[in-house]
Amino acid sequence: MIRTGALDVLPVRTAVPALEQALDEHGTAVLCAPPGTGKTTLVPLVLAGLAGDTAGRRPLRGVVVAEPRRIAARAAARRMAWLIGDKPGGRVGFSVRGERVVGPETVVEVVTTGVLLQRLQRDQELPGVDVVILDECHERHLDADTVAAFLLDVRAALRPELRLVAASATTDVQGWSRLLDDAPVVEASGVAYPVETVWAPPPRPVRPPHGMRVDPALLSHVASVVRRALAERTGDVLCFLPGVGEISRVAGQLSGLDAEVLQVHGRAPAAVQDAVLAGSAERRVVLATSVAESSLTVPGVRVVVDAGLAREPRTDHARGLSALTTVRASQAASRQRAGRAGREAPGAVYRCWTEAEDHRLTPFPAPEIKVADLAAFALQAACWGDPSAAGLGLLDPPPAGAMGAARAVLAAIGAVGADGRATGRGVRMARLGVHPRLARALLDGAPVLGARRAAEVVALLSEEPPREYGDDLAAAWRTARSGSDAYAARWRREARRLASGIESRAARGEGSGERQSDDAAAGLIAALAFPERVARARGDGAFLMASGTGAEAAAGSRLRGSDWLAVAVADRPATAASARVRLAAVIDEDTARCAAGHLVGSADEVRWEDGDVLARRVERLGAVELAVRQLKKPAPAAVRAAILDGLRREGLGLLRWTPHARELRQRLGFLHREVGGGWPDVSDAALLAGADAWLEPELSRARRRADLARIEAGQALNRLLPWATGEASRLDELAPERFEVPSGSRIRLDYSGPQPVLAVKLQELFGLAETPSVAGVPVLVHLLSPAGRPAAVTADLASFWRDGYRSVRAELRGRYPRHPWPEDPSAAQPTRYTKARQDRGR
Repeated sequence: MIRTGALDVLPVRTAVPALEQALDEHGTAVLCAPPGTGKTTLVPLVLAGLAGDTAGRRPLRGVVVAEPRRIAARAAARRMAWLIGDKPGGRVGFSVRGERVVGPETVVEVVTTGVLLQRLQRDQELPGVDVVILDECHERHLDADTVAAFLLDVRAALRPELRLVAASATTDVQGWSRLLDDAPVVEASGVAYPVETVWAPPPRPVRPPHGMRVDPALLSHVASVVRRALAERTGDVLCFLPGVGEISRVAGQLSGLDAEVLQVHGRAPAAVQDAVLAGSAERRVVLATSVAESSLTVPGVRVVVDAGLAREPRTDHARGLSALTTVRASQAASRQRAGRAGREAPGAVYRCWTEAEDHRLTPFPAPEIKVADLAAFALQAACWGDPSAAGLGLLDPPPAGAMGAARAVLAAIGAVGADGRATGRGVRMARLGVHPRLARALLDGAPVLGARRAAEVVALLSEEPPREYGDDLAAAWRTARSGSDAYAARWRREARRLASGIESRAARGEGSGERQSDDAAAGLIAALAFPERVARARGDGAFLMASGTGAEAAAGSRLRGSDWLAVAVADRPATAASARVRLAAVIDEDTARCAAGHLVGSADEVRWEDGDVLARRVERLGAVELAVRQLKKPAPAAVRAAILDGLRREGLGLLRWTPHARELRQRLGFLHREVGGGWPDVSDAALLAGADAWLEPELSRARRRADLARIEAGQALNRLLPWATGEASRLDELAPERFEVPSGSRIRLDYSGPQPVLAVKLQELFGLAETPSVAGVPVLVHLLSPAGRPAAVTADLASFWRDGYRSVRAELRGRYPRHPWPEDPSAAQPTRYTKARQDRGR
């Protein structure tokens, strides 16, 4: 019996005629309707002729509704079947990975976008399908974007009569309209009651989320806000949290409530999902992930508590890590969540952040194509015949770097050829319905382990086990085999599906695989799936992965004592130097070599390390050293490059610098600075850059650090003098090593500063009226006492004799009475001796 009363109150009914007209005239349409208006349930039934007034219209036989989540697909099918007095599998059915409930009378089928993607790859014409509805397209999941692009190709090339509807819960629909050939936009207004916003930030600052971690203080605060909302408001409370772990922890802090606490997420048992959607006379607190934003309508909700967090995929291509990460929810997501409180009556939303923070949130969530691992997308595009995805109709093009990384992965596992097109093996991988890495592990692991065992481990990796299963993949496998929870049930279904997808008898062979231990089997599959995450121990629970990223097992984990690991799941907290191992299997070196053989290679390494030339032959698995031996006869060019690198790192002090060599370098530096011309630049940078011009042939003969210490730098510097122009012969003229003062002494000049320095006893300069100069640069005179101690510094000798000498004479003549201190130094006899000796010499 059709439940006409329930159908008639759905607000989207008023928009159905305009939608039908748009499809008749244009073939495509964008339906914009808020959550709870019936766009997911009523529209497919009307288009299929199962509800509403069908007079004068030919029903569309074969309506496919694509949902981004399994929980939403099941719920939508059950709701539609209930509305027409039927059961799932009758006129309305559903298909999700590992479960298909349809029958010969099914005309409306709700599928996940992943299932629809597989169907399109198997048969692009979609026989028996008249219309496809892409639901929740505003969420911008990668599979949904891909399905839309493929359907546009099908309409353009094979089936122009295929109808296509993009259904969105937000008003950001213009992009979809343009993508669907300027499709008409049909809007349906919902019955929205006012929702009061209550700003409820934590009383003290909490740490921002990073990776999968959420500050426990925030979760405690969310639990307290739920209690507050129950006390201040009536009706059920819907609380949004980022993931299953956070839901569990908050639920643990809500014991003793006078309300039923339910947990809704993709892993929740079907019975729990049904109970949430059915409503209850008893007051309820529903803790949910973002699945309840738009995919599910929860009856009875009057209050929303929003933690303000969401989970999005992120890929670190440099480290080879892909994982979900916790981020701040967007403004669009926050509005969607708040709207759930106003579906049936006025309500309230408690936001666990400040109003000021709200203005800084991003407007919309990041499209998955911009942030996710694109290996699966790239394989789908290659199988579709467009390896670069350049010809696909996408709202956002895939980032070039991410596509390059994805194609490299596909080439390494044999999924695509040199031209980027899918190989036969790649097509087979794509049809398995798992990530290409896992498909590779299944295909290559099954002949060794048997289809059943390989499929069981791959099923574990395709949906990460609950945290309580632990971080040891083999132990998690044993837990799943004996488990009776919802995850274990889903795992068994997926394992059976994967095993049935391996068609060759060779791959189905079970004999030898049974002799492998759980550790060995789990390790092989994980290593085949993630060869760049094969890791060797570095001590104290630390490992180095083949990708070059460090990793660390948790304290107390059995994994810490292993020599080798195959890391299946890891994330890297923002402040951590190493990745954190969340799921891995123990392996040995032979397994590592087998699974990651394409990463194994030998190379001669000649480099400067620890203060000397290191020459060795190294066998590596990626960044992991497998074997090392000394290289007895390294290539001379490599040795020379290593020695030059050592000079750059440690400086020219590695050479032999005598006092004469240092002085020569200072004199040349002075001439380069003051005279220019052909006089060489002898700065560190210039000397290192021009090593060929002054360090050969000694540099090419050097083999180690000790050989550098034998190179006489002064002799080498002579090679830089401007011999060709003849200027080299003027070195002593332009920058003399010594300067003859009036006493007859030849005093060494110091060129280490910005101007030459002449340090001489004051009495030796008597009679010298003007400051001496070198290459036109005045010398800085350091006047010394008879004992050689500084007495005065001047760059203007005439001024010193006139003004400064008197004070120096008054201070020192009593201290040095045996030396001459004439009143008029300009007329005095210069001397290096005492007065007595000077008199004897006359």
